[in-house]
Amino acid sequence: MLITSLENERIKNYIKLKDRKYRKKTNTFIVEGRHLVLEAYKAGKIIELILEKDEVLPLDLPTVYVTNEIINRISEMDNPSPVMALCKMDDSDEIIGKKIVLLDGVQDPGNLGTIIRSSLAFNVDTIVLSPECVDLYNPKVLRSTQGMLFGVNIIRKDLIEVIDELKHKEIPVYGTRVEYGEDVTNLKEKDRQAFAIVMGNEGQGVREEVLDMCDKFIYIDMNDRVESLNVAVATSILLYELNK
Repeated sequence: MLITSLENERIKNYIKLKDRKYRKKTNTFIVEGRHLVLEAYKAGKIIELILEKDEVLPLDLPTVYVTNEIINRISEMDNPSPVMALCKMDDSDEIIGKKIVLLDGVQDPGNLGTIIRSSLAFNVDTIVLSPECVDLYNPKVLRSTQGMLFGVNIIRKDLIEVIDELKHKEIPVYGTRVEYGEDVTNLKEKDRQAFAIVMGNEGQGVREEVLDMCDKFIYIDMNDRVESLNVAVATSILLYELNK
């Protein structure tokens, strides 16, 4: 199927997916670029391929061919890829596994992308986004994950509710604080087997009501001249240590 008109209803719907509300309403989103498309394909998330006319990607999927003009309208990139796909969101809200990352209001797409990649690298089972976090399907988040969002269970849920659930499962919740905290490198092996670690907003950190529910505080020992680390960097270091 080759579509050449921007007035085509299917194309109009693709373009509307730039808007978060429309993504949420339809439970669908667009991925751009061969690598992201292949990762989505391996995860079974693709509804249909969107290829620029004459582009070839030999996957057994419904395929829509479009003009370069349409590709440019669908994309939010300065130099759009000729390979895209319409994907379905994962609508699960179940916590899987015993290694959990809880994100309280992380707003920067690049930070979220990095945290997702590090979570997969260091064997996290589930990432929980608070309702205030940046949209998982924001195009900048998708690109920064390099397709790794398809490899880890990610849900959006109220953190107070989630922590209550974790306590019933006897999974300890770790906050990050130097005062009354423990150097992460000193944690015992049993403390690394099951945990949920809470990381907060770039400017405000973790809300007090969430910190109050933590079972233990940990910190990264570092040069006193450095007051704090970027949330994605800090999360990556902590997860590396917890994975030992």
